[in-house]
Amino acid sequence: MELEANKKYFYEIHQGSHDIRLDVFLASCPVNLTRSRIQTLIKDGHVKVNTRSAKPGHRLCPGDQVSLFVPPSSPLPLEPEEMGFDIIHEDDSIVVLNKPAGLVVHPAPGHATGTLVHGLLEHCKALSGIGGKLRPGIVHRLDRDTSGIMVVAKNDLTHTFLTKQFKSGLVKKKYVALVHGQMEGDRGRIDLPIARHPKKRKQMSVILSGGRGALTLWQKLEEFESGFSLLSITLKTGRTHQIRVHLSYIGHPVAGDPVYGYGRNWWKKHPLNKKGLFPKITRQMLHAVCLGFIHPEKDLFVKFETPLPDDMAQAIQALKQCNHHPNSNTSLLTPMILNGMELG
Repeated sequence: MELEANKKYFYEIHQGSHDIRLDVFLASCPVNLTRSRIQTLIKDGHVKVNTRSAKPGHRLCPGDQVSLFVPPSSPLPLEPEEMGFDIIHEDDSIVVLNKPAGLVVHPAPGHATGTLVHGLLEHCKALSGIGGKLRPGIVHRLDRDTSGIMVVAKNDLTHTFLTKQFKSGLVKKKYVALVHGQMEGDRGRIDLPIARHPKKRKQMSVILSGGRGALTLWQKLEEFESGFSLLSITLKTGRTHQIRVHLSYIGHPVAGDPVYGYGRNWWKKHPLNKKGLFPKITRQMLHAVCLGFIHPEKDLFVKFETPLPDDMAQAIQALKQCNHHPNSNTSLLTPMILNGMELG
């Protein structure tokens, strides 16, 4: 059920239901609102329990009366801007785009302007408001210096529909990464929990006790005798910095990763760099190459793909020319669809 704005809705806690959190109860109702959106409404005073404001964790009892007010949408405090990104597909409910490296997804401290959100507002004018005033339409994110495919929601129903798929693991996410070292074997899995770093609060880390489950599958595409491997990576979960943290933990950090990889001095001393045979790497060599999900209107599984960006393609070509290992499987990188949608 799609709730209308500027209306109040009432719910009664029946016998047999007790000690349930307020936000959990509303999330279980057919209201088409995410739990994060419900929590925001509660914190903003739009949800009452027996005519009184309550917290998201308030425990309900049989006989309690819950009222939910859906406020009208307020203008976004963001000014549309012209930003550079390629639209792969667009319809009435979604925008699928190819995010370039270096583009921040949404406003944050230090990035008040010039984000993907600013560009999206310039492009399509209206976006889902579930993500909040600073994250309209944003269902998932890519790190600033990770390039590749993203899907954006144009309305709240689409946002809720896609969010459920991401949370349930139904979305297919595939990346290509250039990493340090030569991987043992042709494929593998990294099943290690991830949590906030205990000391470096802006970083994530593998935390064996207390971390959230994270599963990364990798397959070797090419191997270079100069000390690099090209991997195809499939994410089964979506933890912050998951690929970068997992690969770094097993000793094969993403090339160019300024946080979890090797520093500038390592690159300066590398033989290929000294000989001028390797292009300068200015960001992590990680690209979201494929994204698949059930389309909110067509109710069919759709898959979108995009080719490697120029900087990664040039780095790979340089490695081939310098010292290419004969064992490769580049056919797994093709075909790449520049524009359009594949059903099936």
